[in-house]
Amino acid sequence: MNEILNLIENDARLTSEQIAVMLGKETGDVRDMIEKCEKDGVILGYRAVIDWDKTDREYATAFIEVKITPQRDRGFDRIAERIYRYPEVKSLYLMSGSYDLACIIEGRTMKEVAYFVAQKLAPLEDIVSTATHFVLRKYKSDGIVFGAVEEDMRGNDFI
Repeated sequence: MNEILNLIENDARLTSEQIAVMLGKETGDVRDMIEKCEKDGVILGYRAVIDWDKTDREYATAFIEVKITPQRDRGFDRIAERIYRYPEVKSLYLMSGSYDLACIIEGRTMKEVAYFVAQKLAPLEDIVSTATHFVLRKYKSDGIVFGAVEEDMRGNDFI
């Protein structure tokens, strides 16, 4: 099963027939396993990775560090559920270290993201503090490299 999941994770466009050939399995068995994984919630969805910098879409992404007071008998789950329900929240992770949650937010502009943090996220009960870090350029995400990285020529001797 893990072989099939790895292939799908790397290229969700692969057909059951292609996967069967790659792994030397029967197409029906592969199709059944994929359907079972979808039904059981192992496969949660399929998506394309878009380089939005190559489009005219305006957007801003930020990583938000969130410190919270965990709730008795609920830990971090209740506040995490409140946060991930906002459509601006693209990802939310429980972390070890100096903060509790790592939140990835997207908005049309930096101002819109800052408004979300100041007006919706930070005032939530049990949130102690937030720290916002705006993404200036995306080099790699989910194993995919975005655009060519220009060589930094500062400090090189030119003759």
